[in-house]
Amino acid sequence: MGIPETETGALRSAAEHGRISALAVDCQRGLQDCAQRHAELFPGGPFDPRLISGVTLANAFGSPEATADELSVACRSSLWVFAADWLVDYAAKDRAEIDALTGAVLAVADGGDPQVPLAGFLAEIRDDLARRPAFPELRARWRAQLERYMAAMTREWEWHAAVKGGGAAPTFDEYVANADNFGSTLVNLSHWIMTCGPAALDRFDALWAASGTVQRVLRLLNDLATLQRDLEWGDLNPLMLGATREDVVKRIDALVEQSLAELAPLRAHCPRETAYLERQIGFSTGFYGRTDYWGDL
Repeated sequence: MGIPETETGALRSAAEHGRISALAVDCQRGLQDCAQRHAELFPGGPFDPRLISGVTLANAFGSPEATADELSVACRSSLWVFAADWLVDYAAKDRAEIDALTGAVLAVADGGDPQVPLAGFLAEIRDDLARRPAFPELRARWRAQLERYMAAMTREWEWHAAVKGGGAAPTFDEYVANADNFGSTLVNLSHWIMTCGPAALDRFDALWAASGTVQRVLRLLNDLATLQRDLEWGDLNPLMLGATREDVVKRIDALVEQSLAELAPLRAHCPRETAYLERQIGFSTGFYGRTDYWGDL
């Protein structure tokens, strides 16, 4: 279906948004099936239909030129991050449980058989990645980012336990430096393994670094939107750690400037990958201006 000959800016914009939303709907069908296959990881309440639709919208708006099949691993990796976050932040009773969970998922990254449900879900993603020609070269990076994610989640759990017990809270700088707990870079690496061409493969480490900067932006955009929920759920938030809203906005602005500078030399060679990261910032700015992903506790 084409754009009518009588075209306006509003018509053209709405048509593009409609096309991307249709892509998200296609992705949602597959992701809902995935959540049902791994139902024990997704209890009702926090994992409501809004979370599933939010995940697919974020991925569709990040890569509007992709197909639903091309976005399948990115969507499932995003959902996996939510499951891991839930198990570490809310289900784990002590550090030993988190260490055991970390060991189980890293064993799967190393090629082992899954021993717990979260590792089973990861094994499904790993096996799809393994079918891609880029995986042998990028597997170690993917595994390293997975380890960073689990380490950052563990560090956040330790901070929360310390604060709850009357101990010291992390500084704002320490909190921002731990943004691997947001998980978007793990999703990005998985997506690029599925979709990147030779030019992106040659510049993968630079894209990985830029993704880390964008991840810090997304971490803070999320925190600005979720203060009330974080207070109710007992999560950490920089606005509870001594930073003001002005401090957070100022840091976001600086990180956006840094991310654009990091992406500038990559745009000519990696237009899809750089646009993908920029669109993550744009989508999250609008999305977190109105809502966030989680359902009710």
